[in-house]
Amino acid sequence: MNVSLAHPMLRQWPVAERDALPMSLWTAAEIVAATGGVTSHDFAAAGVEMDSRDVKPGDVFVALRGEAMDGHRFIPQAFEKGAVAAIVDRPVDYPHILVADTTKALHDLAHFARERSHAIRIGITGSVGKTGVKEAIFACLDRASRGAAHRSVRSYNNHVGVPLSLARLPARARFGVFEMGMNHSGEIAPLADHVRPHVALITTIAPAHIENLGSLEAIADEKAQIFTGLLPGGTAVIPADSEWAGRLIGHARNCGATIVTFGRSAGADVRLLDAIPAPGGGALVTADLGERRICYHVAEPGEHWIVNSLGVMAAVRAAGGDLASAGLALAEMGGLKGRGARHRIAVPGGEALMIDESYNANPASMRATLKALAATPASRRLAVLGSMKELGDFTEAFHRQLAEPLAEAGVAYTILVGEEMRALAEELGKGTGNSLGKPIAFAHCQTPVEAIALLEQWSLAPGDAVLVKGSNSVGLGRLVSHFIENSPAGTAAGA
Repeated sequence: MNVSLAHPMLRQWPVAERDALPMSLWTAAEIVAATGGVTSHDFAAAGVEMDSRDVKPGDVFVALRGEAMDGHRFIPQAFEKGAVAAIVDRPVDYPHILVADTTKALHDLAHFARERSHAIRIGITGSVGKTGVKEAIFACLDRASRGAAHRSVRSYNNHVGVPLSLARLPARARFGVFEMGMNHSGEIAPLADHVRPHVALITTIAPAHIENLGSLEAIADEKAQIFTGLLPGGTAVIPADSEWAGRLIGHARNCGATIVTFGRSAGADVRLLDAIPAPGGGALVTADLGERRICYHVAEPGEHWIVNSLGVMAAVRAAGGDLASAGLALAEMGGLKGRGARHRIAVPGGEALMIDESYNANPASMRATLKALAATPASRRLAVLGSMKELGDFTEAFHRQLAEPLAEAGVAYTILVGEEMRALAEELGKGTGNSLGKPIAFAHCQTPVEAIALLEQWSLAPGDAVLVKGSNSVGLGRLVSHFIENSPAGTAAGA
């Protein structure tokens, strides 16, 4: 269109700096500039992928080489699924960019994407709740920016997932939200150095991976390494109610961070004033932010989400996001697959509720979700609990200690899955009573297949609520899928 003939208002339309940025995620020229590689073809890519099974049309496939697997073997499959090019360390008969080291090339892409974007970056770590909080912050910022927010998908939070998530950061993004996890000491700092966040949030400190780190103090110290990557003037968002809050604050101060605390504690910068159970689940939260008070609805059930929402609001404010939009986003959030998704399962005579927490478990998250189960309206409460992994010498004690929250939740029947759950079975065998004083009926088995059979034998009834939770390696997601797929009404609807 001839601009001179355009409507006057169109000629006056403001042009922002980001309007000049490319629409495609990567061009061949940009990848060459980022990696120093040599391209065989010109192309534009809409995505970056390292798993040939997940390639979508328009992706560039990074052929990573590991100790047991070489991504170059799967290049044909990647192109069959629509890849436009591959990043390789040897010539191939497909459009490609040749580099010396594909892992380094992925890191180079990540750093190039980070530097070309003006996005405010938020980094998240913690023992419990990382993924849910990451999704909540993303939903808040995405709503406020009208789709200009980016985040790491699934739990892409390790030495490969974080660079991959950064490499997917669009140049036009206004916000980027990145999760960082660890199993061993020394893993968080390199991830923080990749992201270089403007805002870094720690959800909580709990005995996840204590087998490898040895103590809660060591876990707190490791999680606090996220502050080492903060940009100058960056903000550290810290749980005020944590036993380790002072330790975390000390680390943040050493890194020169601006410190914002959140929680129930009287001195918290983002402080809970009130939380009222909301009709249909969740809570109506009132919080004091110092210069103002805000009231919003949290759709996710459970007390832990009330405190999580305070951390979300603190991070959104630190990132320059809109708190009103954040409140609306929190009111609309639903549970994630394996991390709180709620499904209505058709049973003879009505429906039962299945709560899918099958992706992860540690002592703190077990207690939190059992407490949420206790607050869930139900005619009977049931629990399928899988082993908690990586607890080392604490394994038996932490499993035995679940008897108390099971009793407090009023669980009528629990199925325990995995060898580590034997300790809890022994504890329940002593006659531990539930909130009604009745012994908790239980069964112990080793596999999800056995657990499916046991739950089917129990016969779910209308009004039942079933919590399914365990470490991902136990495989209880299979049980959830079985009951959803075999529901008489077909696929279960989210609650």
